[in-house]
Amino acid sequence: MRTRLAPSPTGALHVGNARTFLLTWLHARAAGGSVVLRVDDLDGPRVKAGREGDAVDDLRALGLDWDADQPVLRQSERAAVYDAASARLVAAGQAYPCVCTRTEIESAASAPHGPEGPAYPGTCRGKFADEAAARAATGRPSTLRFVVPKGAVAFDDLVFGAQTFDPSVETGDFIIRKAAGTSAYQLATVVDDAASGVDTVIRGADLLPSTARQIQLQRALGLPRPTHLHLPLVVGPDGLRLAKRHGDTTIRSLFAKGWDAPSLVGWLAWTAGLASPGERVTAAQLVARYDVAKLGRDAVVAAADTFARGDGPHESTEIRA
Repeated sequence: MRTRLAPSPTGALHVGNARTFLLTWLHARAAGGSVVLRVDDLDGPRVKAGREGDAVDDLRALGLDWDADQPVLRQSERAAVYDAASARLVAAGQAYPCVCTRTEIESAASAPHGPEGPAYPGTCRGKFADEAAARAATGRPSTLRFVVPKGAVAFDDLVFGAQTFDPSVETGDFIIRKAAGTSAYQLATVVDDAASGVDTVIRGADLLPSTARQIQLQRALGLPRPTHLHLPLVVGPDGLRLAKRHGDTTIRSLFAKGWDAPSLVGWLAWTAGLASPGERVTAAQLVARYDVAKLGRDAVVAAADTFARGDGPHESTEIRA
């Protein structure tokens, strides 16, 4: 099996990232599988200079590696590949130009609001012959939207079990290329996983709904469908995923506070049922212990003082749904 580590150089890696990357690496290494490195740097305005190198250093500090014989894939260098995939979908009638603004979509009376905002009501579907016609008619640049088939998409997740989502209801036709010309996440990740031979996708549970959309794109493009494993998120006491409001939880800040790799890896492993409270352990030592059945489905809730010092304060951390 093959999976990937996919840091985004938009900010420093934090504890939530570290947990996902550690468990991704362990899943692969315990199975004798391979790991490739991908840099998700498509979000141009948010990408920060030097962050790719920082992310690589942080991964190595945790004891994680990747296959040296596989090239690092940077999404910012793959525009032509994404454009070709988009063109295939347009030619097959499975994508179309859209000039709707976010405000127009939100104000559309027929647009239901799901967990990710209003579903696209299909205003531009079949409206323009091509992108040039869309611009000529409106004076606006266009996005490209994927024509979402009606009906639910079911899949099995290695942690969360049977899952069912209906993108036609929850999101409607979704964007695969932005108005600025860059590929959207859903298309880029599907194309890149196939190109890299990734057959096991491991990521946070917040991306479970995205899986249904990506399966639809894989079907449309004739790409293989990988196995999926979604991991519970690390959240603050308020139940929201870790952010600046919860304090500085970046890997580098924790090291500055006195944590070191064995103490941090030990804490992360403890939250996944792979280590004892307070145990210091390396990533390599965890390979023999790894068991996907131990991972659980509940979010990891870090109390306010969990990362205040470097002695692994497990007593102030709980696991809950």
